Amino acid sequence: MNKKEIAEIKRLFTPDRCPFTRICGCYVDGEKNKKMNMKEAFLSLSDEEMFKYFDILKKSLSGTVGKNLLTMEFPLAEETEGGTQEFLLKLRDSELKDDELLNELYDKIIELFPYPENYFIILVHGAYDIPKKGSDNLEMVDASEYVYNFVLCAICPVKLTKPGLSYHEETNSISERIRDWFVEMPVSGFLFPAFTDRNTDIHDLLYYSKNANELHPDFARQLFGCELPMSASSQKETFNTLVADTLLTDCTYESVKAIHETLNTLLEERKDDPEPIILEKDDVKRLLYDNGAADEALEHFDEEFEQATGGEKETPILVSNVVNMRKFEIKTPDVVIQVKPDRADLIETRMLNGRPYFVIPADDSVEVNGIPIRTQVPVESDEDISE
Repeated sequence: MNKKEIAEIKRLFTPDRCPFTRICGCYVDGEKNKKMNMKEAFLSLSDEEMFKYFDILKKSLSGTVGKNLLTMEFPLAEETEGGTQEFLLKLRDSELKDDELLNELYDKIIELFPYPENYFIILVHGAYDIPKKGSDNLEMVDASEYVYNFVLCAICPVKLTKPGLSYHEETNSISERIRDWFVEMPVSGFLFPAFTDRNTDIHDLLYYSKNANELHPDFARQLFGCELPMSASSQKETFNTLVADTLLTDCTYESVKAIHETLNTLLEERKDDPEPIILEKDDVKRLLYDNGAADEALEHFDEEFEQATGGEKETPILVSNVVNMRKFEIKTPDVVIQVKPDRADLIETRMLNGRPYFVIPADDSVEVNGIPIRTQVPVESDEDISE
């Protein structure tokens, strides 16, 4: 799913467009005991409850595609009888009215989800009457052809509120605050089936993880039978290793800066594209060749790329996962330099007295620990400075 398709589903989470028919939940304590089950018609909730659930469910579809939100494809083995896809289809088609299926899902999550504290599993069924879009890309509300039936799950930590003092209006006094158990925003969840090309896609599901660096691949693999793609941090590490190992002695500041600028320009040019920008093998190879990689260094690049990204089941590398559009960073063991990506040109490399340095121009607006300083400092003679 891309960000445009996800946004279309999230826009439904309002009282006037609400697609939810039923909501169920299971409260689990830190010892993996079921403490409470709930199930009711979603529209029977009070307005206050409804809006709180809308916020939670929206959060389970929030984040960055390719980082927090990952489309997972069912392997063929899971699409046969008895596979995880069949179970999820039965769950969806039951509209969450089958207690046996609900408890089976709860039991699987309780067994597999690596969370040692209390949490609340929220599950909703929804039906979205998909409107057609005209040539002007506007929705034709009365011209729908398909209904998107889905289940959405959110796993939310439940934590005790902090101790403190509070004002009690009844007694007109300040006294100890009553602590209670609070349902926080989800740390994990999923949407099944996926909503692809504005229609039902039973071959995929959308997986959510609040922490993009802790995707819990074992949990996802055992619950859904699907393999998670490489995490965002792993993609960046893989890309950086490919760059360093291929460029070798040509991996200079200038070449890395040029790669960074090329990728940032690509992101800027396609910022309105709903699909994430993928770096295929040939894209990375061309990028390295254009920035100094020798022909002999690229001879075995294809094999190295495939090995680094998963062999036959290559994990795509997303541009948004390997560059940071907010900062350009230079790091040494003792110093970190950060500038805006579009001002990386401010940093130059120079040799001073036979030693390499990074040089930053100092204008009249320099502060040290918040204190403005004068920048008139002695300059080395031209004889001591060389490019």
